[in-house]
Amino acid sequence: MLKITALILICLSALTVAAQNVPPAVSSQPQTPIKSVELVGLAGVKENSGGTLTVGGGKLLFVHSKSTSGIAATAMEDVVTGNDSQRVVRGTLGALSMFGPYGSGRVLSLFRSKLDSITIQYRDADGGLHGVVFTVPVGKADWLKQELIAQGARTSIPTQAEASAGSSQSATTGEKQ
Repeated sequence: MLKITALILICLSALTVAAQNVPPAVSSQPQTPIKSVELVGLAGVKENSGGTLTVGGGKLLFVHSKSTSGIAATAMEDVVTGNDSQRVVRGTLGALSMFGPYGSGRVLSLFRSKLDSITIQYRDADGGLHGVVFTVPVGKADWLKQELIAQGARTSIPTQAEASAGSSQSATTGEKQ
């Protein structure tokens, strides 16, 4: 019985040592392009242009129809995310439906799909202040924000992980006093 207990303790200590030597994961998701729509603000890109966003090499890259636009993460002064929704029936059909009798066309505007938005305030090479707004699929904006902060961007609103770590630290410092 004593030998079995000793063997279990040795195995557990070996596992804890092995777990401590594992390097942390660099990111929680692979570096795959994220489908996005640039709503407004990116120089040289038409409003409401579709494309893909990737983060790498200290930059946020927006690849659209024929070109690539990039913003250095260190030039980003504020990165803010939000949850939003958009009408499912858009475009000409959505506009024409508003003319339905007795307001029946307004019912179509009640059908909405969810999306996330990411707003970036940044400075160009001349020091001019700019802003750009992207929409991305649900759940991708917070991941993009964390990746940009890891690359050197700043934010005025802490990420969820930082907020929970800050509240736990303030609770422990309050207990020490």
